[in-house]
Amino acid sequence: MSEQEPRYSRTSRRQAQENVRRSRRKPSKGGELWKKIIAIVFALFVLGFVILGTVFFVYAKSAPTLNVDKLNSSSETTIYDSQGNKIISLGAEKRQTISANQMPSELKDAVTSIEDKRFYKHNGVDPYRIVAATLANITHASAGLQGGSTLDQQLIKLSYFSTKRSDQTLKRKAQEAWLALQLDRQYSKDEILNFYVNKVYMGNGIYGMETAAKYYYGKSLKKLNLAQTALIAGIPNAPSSYNPYASIEYATSRRNDVLLAMYNNEEISKSEYQAAKAQSVKEGLIPQAEQEDTHRSKRAIWADAYLKQVIKDASDKGYDPYSGNLQIYTNVDMDAQEKLYELANSELIGYPDDNLQVAATVVNPNNGKIVAMIGGRNNSDTTYGLNRAVQTNRSTASTAKPLVDYGPAIQYLSWATYHKLSDTAYNYPGTSVAVNDFDHAYKGDMSMQQALIESRNIPAVKTLEKVGIDKSTQFLSKLGFNIKNLHYSNAIGLDASSLQNAAAYAAFANGGTYYQPTYINKIVTANGDVKEYASEGVRAMDRSTAFMITAMLKKVITSSNGTGNLAAISGLYQAGKTGTNGYPSDSKVYVPSNSIMDGWFNGYTKNYSISVWTGYDQPYKHFMSDSVARSIPLYLYRDMMTYLSRGVTNSDWTRPSNVYPKRIDGDTYYYLAGSEDPDIISSKIKSVSSVLSSISASSKSSQSSESSSSEESSSESSSTTEPSSSAESSASESSQTSTSTSQPSSASPQPSAPADVPANN
Repeated sequence: MSEQEPRYSRTSRRQAQENVRRSRRKPSKGGELWKKIIAIVFALFVLGFVILGTVFFVYAKSAPTLNVDKLNSSSETTIYDSQGNKIISLGAEKRQTISANQMPSELKDAVTSIEDKRFYKHNGVDPYRIVAATLANITHASAGLQGGSTLDQQLIKLSYFSTKRSDQTLKRKAQEAWLALQLDRQYSKDEILNFYVNKVYMGNGIYGMETAAKYYYGKSLKKLNLAQTALIAGIPNAPSSYNPYASIEYATSRRNDVLLAMYNNEEISKSEYQAAKAQSVKEGLIPQAEQEDTHRSKRAIWADAYLKQVIKDASDKGYDPYSGNLQIYTNVDMDAQEKLYELANSELIGYPDDNLQVAATVVNPNNGKIVAMIGGRNNSDTTYGLNRAVQTNRSTASTAKPLVDYGPAIQYLSWATYHKLSDTAYNYPGTSVAVNDFDHAYKGDMSMQQALIESRNIPAVKTLEKVGIDKSTQFLSKLGFNIKNLHYSNAIGLDASSLQNAAAYAAFANGGTYYQPTYINKIVTANGDVKEYASEGVRAMDRSTAFMITAMLKKVITSSNGTGNLAAISGLYQAGKTGTNGYPSDSKVYVPSNSIMDGWFNGYTKNYSISVWTGYDQPYKHFMSDSVARSIPLYLYRDMMTYLSRGVTNSDWTRPSNVYPKRIDGDTYYYLAGSEDPDIISSKIKSVSSVLSSISASSKSSQSSESSSSEESSSESSSTTEPSSSAESSASESSQTSTSTSQPSSASPQPSAPADVPANN
């Protein structure tokens, strides 16, 4: 050791050496943290993998059994009537299949290029495709060309499962993947592709690509050129948008996507790609007007309007009726539907010409089920055409009066049916526009009941003024009408459909409960899930209100001066209201005298509610006479209600215990217990109406009759009958469910009091 080096003790040297060794062994704090993080992440990954694997196999174990019949079957939806009898299978009559060895190679290339380019490489599930699709969705780089499902998985979905979005659960995905793996083991790639080609929905009620080739281009798949083949291959992704009848623009864009995918997949050359892309989609396309639907059954023709609404309703509920492989059970009574079709399309009712149209809806008042519906006449050659029962909101004229005016007056003001109203000169509130009746006459004082029986306009508008816009709107909202701006002109007419009318009047029929009308009873999906649909009643008005309105509407049909006499059916307890909508007084075109735009009749028993409309689609080109408007709707209603009421229990409505009858001059009226209406109108005053023929004379007479009315009412003794324990009075009321339901959309608001308000009746 050098003299200059420091001297250490042996103990010190050992301590120094130990410190060096420790410093070499001890990692940095940062490195230790990263190791812990990596270990935790790895453990979580393994745990997650184990959990997912366990869940996958648990779900897979409960998957359906692979069945060739399921794979071979079409994915069409079948629609049934209320008795479980088949009405139609969407597209079943048009399906044509081909075998695996009949598939053109060009079609195979087109389908696999756009739907699953690794189809011949994977085993039913493609992990690469799943990762790529996930990244593409995150970066928005996929341009919508491909998803994560293989053709195998798509086939399984079409064959076994619901296509409803809400059904795309983890369990469903696991079972779908498991079955796809099984499918790939049991069948060759060409067999799998063949199942797919024969099953997919191709738009316009067409299933299978061979069927589509013949439908759109009039030839088989093997005779299509490249551009046409690409179009056919691209349709299944969105049949309602990509079929050439729906949109040439979208169809062309999708076809070009298929051609580009084929080119990128090296299935076609650049020159082939460019030549096919330059070809018009319309080249060789059969014009849609030349397509004939010769396969529809009579049942489907009879129920065309109903079926159209069923398909829409199923779609609104989240299902795809055309590719969902559903079983839809409806509420339609096919016997009633056939009868309604017959009445609209035969000589049983004397229609003046073939252009006059009708629409009618039949509803069960006790549950809201739509029993039957007709959307027009002379349209047997049209599939799912214009449904006038729901799609054309024409003025309902005086059928609105019980809903807008008199119902709310009883409900909120406790008016008696003998409440005194005055039919005298009157303007819409806040305006200088006169309210008129069809006869342009005034009839002086009359009861609310008589005003409704004779369908007088001025008492109706005066009633709405007393009730108030807000209260009337509230009353209507509980009956399915979503009206944002109600006006005084609506006192004599709403813009609504026969469906809305039938459902609203059904609440009068059943004692005050509104049921949202329903087409579908239940839907069974491809995997056996069952979803039932029923409308829960909502209390819309008191039983007393419904009874008193019904009591007045019964007299619309039975009274000698009632507007609904033509709807009378011997021995049947029924009620109803007429409505005729005239032309605006300032119409710019020539309108023949006594012409009517719309004729209505809403009527009901305790078992059925029916609303009938009649008119022309082009009311300024064709004109309906007053006599036709006042007869055709009533005749159709009468014959339909007569048919429906055969063998059905026929009973009158039971008076609620809080409603008292009052006899006045030999006529029966009703009032609410504890709120006897002081405005009693003597029936003697009603006789004045027969001599009030001119406006000036009626104005003078109404003044004198009003004063005499007061004297007569105060001095005349009226007999009042109190409720007894007889069967006529019912003290018990059944409980009603108060669940809110979505309301159908309704009338467009009308001007407060337009100068051209027609004189409805």
